[in-house]
Amino acid sequence: MLSQKTRYSIRALQHLADNWGRGPVRLDAIAEAQNIPRKFLTVILSQMVRDGLVASHRGRDGGYELALPPVDIRYGDIIRLTRGSVALVPCASRNAHEHCENCLPESECRLRSLMLTLRDEMAAMLDRMTLADPIKLEPPFAETLAA
Repeated sequence: MLSQKTRYSIRALQHLADNWGRGPVRLDAIAEAQNIPRKFLTVILSQMVRDGLVASHRGRDGGYELALPPVDIRYGDIIRLTRGSVALVPCASRNAHEHCENCLPESECRLRSLMLTLRDEMAAMLDRMTLADPIKLEPPFAETLAA
C-alpha cells in the first residue's frame, strides 16, 4: 500500500511535469489543484528539493519546478525516495530488507517467494514509466461494475 506521502508526492510531481517549461508553479496552485494540504506539500517539496527532483525559486515570481526533465524522473525512483522500497512486504525489499515478524524462515516461505516475483515485476514496470509518459484515466471502479 502506498503511503499518503507517496501518493501526494507523485501527484505534486505530475502537476509539475504537466507545467514543465512554463516556469515555477506556486505552492498554493499545486495544493489546490491536487487537493494536498499546504503544510504537508511544503514538507514533500522540501524533500524533493533535497533529493534533486525539484528546484525552488524565491520571490514574487517564485515557486517550484522540476529540476530534471519529466522523462528523466521515473515512478520507481519517486516511490523509493518517499517509501524506501517498492516491495509490499519488508522481506521482499532489496534496499530495506527486514525479516517479517511471526513468519516462517525465509527459505521456507512461499509468500516471500511470491512477493519477490511481484516486487521484481512491479519495479521493472515502475522503472520504465516516467513523468513524461501519458497515463490513461480509468473510470471509477463502481462505474465499471455497472457497465
